[in-house]
Amino acid sequence: MTRVNDAQDSTPAPPETSIPQDMRSRVDQLHEKRRTVHDGPGEKATERQHAKGKLTARERIEALLDADSFVEVEGLRRHRATGFGLERNRPHTDGVITGWGKIDDRTVFVYAHDFRVFGGSLGESHAQKIHKIMDMAETAGAPLISLNDGAGARIQEGVTALAGYGGIFSRNVRASGVIPQISVMLGPCAGGAAYSPALTDFVFIVRDISQMFITGPEVVEAVTGEAVTHDELGGADVHSTRSGVAAFVHDDERECLEDVRYLVSLLPSNNQETPPVSDSGDPADRRNDSLTELVPAEPNRSYDMRAVLDEVADDGDYLEVHQHWANNVLCAFARIDGHPVGLIANQPQTLAGALDINASEKAARFVHTCDAFGIPLVTLVDVPGFLPGTDQEHQGIIRHGAKLLYAYCSASVPRVQVILRKAYGGAYIVMDSRSIGADVSFTWPSNEIAVMGADGAANIVFRKEITAAEDPEQARADLTEQYREELMHPYYAAERGLVDDVIDPAETRHVLARTLEMLRRKKASLPHRRHGIPPM
Repeated sequence: MTRVNDAQDSTPAPPETSIPQDMRSRVDQLHEKRRTVHDGPGEKATERQHAKGKLTARERIEALLDADSFVEVEGLRRHRATGFGLERNRPHTDGVITGWGKIDDRTVFVYAHDFRVFGGSLGESHAQKIHKIMDMAETAGAPLISLNDGAGARIQEGVTALAGYGGIFSRNVRASGVIPQISVMLGPCAGGAAYSPALTDFVFIVRDISQMFITGPEVVEAVTGEAVTHDELGGADVHSTRSGVAAFVHDDERECLEDVRYLVSLLPSNNQETPPVSDSGDPADRRNDSLTELVPAEPNRSYDMRAVLDEVADDGDYLEVHQHWANNVLCAFARIDGHPVGLIANQPQTLAGALDINASEKAARFVHTCDAFGIPLVTLVDVPGFLPGTDQEHQGIIRHGAKLLYAYCSASVPRVQVILRKAYGGAYIVMDSRSIGADVSFTWPSNEIAVMGADGAANIVFRKEITAAEDPEQARADLTEQYREELMHPYYAAERGLVDDVIDPAETRHVLARTLEMLRRKKASLPHRRHGIPPM
């Protein structure tokens, strides 16, 4: 008779793991498939990509994100299209890599076209992957970064590819002002595909490897007879200096992706969060003694406004947007006392700092962007007016200038104006004056706020006296000085409550830091409406 305990003792020991052998093989198969997906279409395709001076999609993601933080979504996705041989060529990822990861330990979502697979062209499955990651980014309230290197719509899939772009565009618009959207141009982007980057908040572009255009050189030549290269038509320099499409231009992919990381560090993850604070150790009360000598008191002498930004920003560090386009106005992200701010400043070195069509559009877009993401605005004013001329008038300076006025008037973030020197005419009003809603306005002792410069004003106001004088030139000089002393002295606006204080230039950074701290909890009450109707 066998005892129960004896029977248990004689039973063979169980294996070290309870996973059935067939499950082991399936797990091995999974890992092998993942390696295949990660490696992509093969070494030759990768070599061709590198031969063009380009990184692969996965190399770009690795350079962009914190190490080992990327989580891929739908890496095993394959298209379902048939015809034209597509049914015999169904690679995993379908030419786009999607997922999420971290930048400085903050979540971001990313999709990257893989030019090695179908030239990165967009088909139905490809588009659905992008739609999914865009929806996830919006739901999670995290920035969306697209790494663009694609040949446009996949012709073999016809209208379904075009419908895929429509889904991307509608999501770009829906997420606008909700989460930061950043497009990085790392290859060709032609036809309708170019509209998605145009709908995003920031476009980065890399020289030599990137082009953007609606119709390519072949079509342009066929229709107009104009022979033009891809770079001449839509290269990095074209879009960073002439069209204004690209906000940032770089010579190298890795340098570009590093600046994308820097931009993300200055932006909140979404419009419900405050911008991230980073203490640089630069004292908020640091004096700016060099500004006393840097900015000439004479209104017609030039200087570089970037030197003023160097003094005001923490550690002199700022990220300029559209640096090479519309240089008569500067727009930059910076930190003051560790908190992100948007700086808008006239640049006397270009067109004497006058506003024109491009400068108005550049600054208006920047103001809207800062306002959407809760970034305070600091406006540094030294403006002689709007640029005169028939070209500007006929091309719509009234309409385009109104865009900047509209942007400031509708902005609800903290707004601080500093008038360094001259501020004439309508341009004074448009550059965030107290009358259009600036919370606080300061001036330097060198300020001249007036309808126009003293010379022009005297010629109009004292026209009869000058004409009747025995020495018209001497009379003009005397009357010009009289006008300047009576209506353009540094304290005229302060005496009438149009500015809040006249400050020592050396105290500019400290004054801004204290004022922005006071305004940090500003609550704006806006009228109920679907949306405004800005000048277009």
